[in-house]
Amino acid sequence: MTANLKDMANAIRALSMDAVQKANSGHPGMPMGMADAATVLWTKFLKFDASAPHWADRDRFVLSAGHGSMLLYSLLYLTGFEQATIDEIKNFRQIGSRMAGHPEYGHLDGVEVTTGPLGTGLATAVGMALAERMLNARYGDELVDHYTWVIAGDGCLMEGVSHEAIDLAGHLKLNRLIVLWDDNSITIDGATDVATSMDQLKRFEAAGWRTLKCDGHDFDSIEAALVEAKNSDAPVLIDCKTIIGFGAPNKQGTEATHGAPLGEDEIKAAREALGWNYPPFEVPEDVLDAWREAGTRGKAERGAWESRLSASPKKAQFEADMASKVSDEALAALNAFKKQLAEEKPKLATRQASQKTLEVLIPAQENLVGGSADLTHSNLTIVKGMESVKPGDYSGRYIHYGVREFGMGCAMNGIALHKGFINYGGTFLIFSDFMRGAIRLAALQGLPVTYVFTHDSIGLGEDGPTHQPVEILAALRAIPNMRVIRPADAVETAEAWAVAVQSENTPTALALSRQGLPAVRTEHTDENLVAKGAYVLREPEGGRDVTLMATGSEVETVMNAAVALAEKGIKAAVVSMPCWELFEEQDAGYQASVLGDAPRVAVEAGVEQGWNKWIGDNGRFVGMRSFGASGPGGALYEHFGITADAVAKAAEELVGKA
Repeated sequence: MTANLKDMANAIRALSMDAVQKANSGHPGMPMGMADAATVLWTKFLKFDASAPHWADRDRFVLSAGHGSMLLYSLLYLTGFEQATIDEIKNFRQIGSRMAGHPEYGHLDGVEVTTGPLGTGLATAVGMALAERMLNARYGDELVDHYTWVIAGDGCLMEGVSHEAIDLAGHLKLNRLIVLWDDNSITIDGATDVATSMDQLKRFEAAGWRTLKCDGHDFDSIEAALVEAKNSDAPVLIDCKTIIGFGAPNKQGTEATHGAPLGEDEIKAAREALGWNYPPFEVPEDVLDAWREAGTRGKAERGAWESRLSASPKKAQFEADMASKVSDEALAALNAFKKQLAEEKPKLATRQASQKTLEVLIPAQENLVGGSADLTHSNLTIVKGMESVKPGDYSGRYIHYGVREFGMGCAMNGIALHKGFINYGGTFLIFSDFMRGAIRLAALQGLPVTYVFTHDSIGLGEDGPTHQPVEILAALRAIPNMRVIRPADAVETAEAWAVAVQSENTPTALALSRQGLPAVRTEHTDENLVAKGAYVLREPEGGRDVTLMATGSEVETVMNAAVALAEKGIKAAVVSMPCWELFEEQDAGYQASVLGDAPRVAVEAGVEQGWNKWIGDNGRFVGMRSFGASGPGGALYEHFGITADAVAKAAEELVGKA
């Protein structure tokens, strides 16, 4: 007996309701509702080979409605992904399971992106689709020719980031992006009409998308829509009209199936309604065989692709790009540039120093691509020779993300997840809050993206407290697996970029000044001192009376304070501390040598939160204790008492010589 599509879809439904019931936690309704559409997609359209989950030219599948994770986990098990075992399904949502409550990238082969925060999967898929087109422009259809498929729910489309994402995708004409909307009209609170009256098809059409409809429980209707979608010249939204919890006779179509187990009685009734007469977690042989055959459907196509890659003169470059690692040539160019800066001692805003560093990096690292959220000439994220990515022309290296910080952050994650590029994006530091959800997901997934956050303090001046990010450094430092680097001059900025492009599983935020900063690093060393997180910039002879610590623009302030203190017979060391997280990675001996035993004063034009760890019990903080104000940057430093005199006074009080 050969299994039919109905039986195959019911296998997804059974596994999903059984796993959620065993865990006593989860969301059975979405997998049961979208099982039919997913079955058609995975058996007839999705290009993949379950035995080669990292094949570079596979289609990407994103479950944006990540609460329905058992849909994806069932598909991975059924199609034969090695890590997706029936024991893992039985261990769903338990500590140590590869099958977490929401899909987590890196835990299980076949999970392309961490999803759960609604809308972010859809927005990340835009970056994946863009990366595919950009790689295709470089390597052609022979090596890069795949689609990005998304299953999104009503909640994904309500979230604001969906607007940013679909606007960008429509503008760029990313026709390899196809979204299947699980249009079941149910959210946790009940029917969607309690909160929205949006005509989603018109919204997507207004953004330049092609829209289609299908009956989400009619296999022929689904297949016809998918065929049409693949031939579109624009991104596609398919409205799959479904019934949440399909097959559960007493609960389907209601919020009762959304976020809780069905219960033993309802599962028994569902088995009867679906004609699924098998024990929990058991898939009959003919159904499993049919699914496993689907999992090998792409093997021949993968083999043909591997043959083309082997014969391609671009093979070495393609593999290097897909490794997404910075080249030795680029690092050598950076080091030579750093030596030049130490000799020339320029006074530059660190945003300017960043641009000059990119002028060295961009020609040396051909797969380094960047962009900005409509602040290109303030962030200084573009350099001569960088062509813009345009609708239908993806050969450029610069992406105009528009005023869409959250969408930019998610797209950057998608580019990193797709692989093929090292990528960065810029905005003002204050607006990192708009994209915080994407930054957090980058850190959670271990993605080596770089954020160019300029206008980093009250030093930006007249734009006032709405734009002065007094609390943002602390907020970013609170994110695990995140590096926040605030360089003090051009040399430190070049070193910060070297750290960023060498990062393999950690995002990096560069906090850069608007105002010009003098050179504080005037002697060249091949060693990257920023990579140590903190280092001694000035060590007095005969031991320390006090240690002055600072980041970014305030390093100049503490250097001036140290000179003033020396005139009073107080020996002050100066520590530049551009990256707390890197300093925490150093051994205890190095940390002790930098911090010393003397009392400490920390200086930063931001809030104190977090500094106590470095100041210790007997120390002082000179910085912001309120929001900023509108006025010239220099005057604001005086107004808020972040001056060399204030630092010197605090130091004198600490050492008892006030």
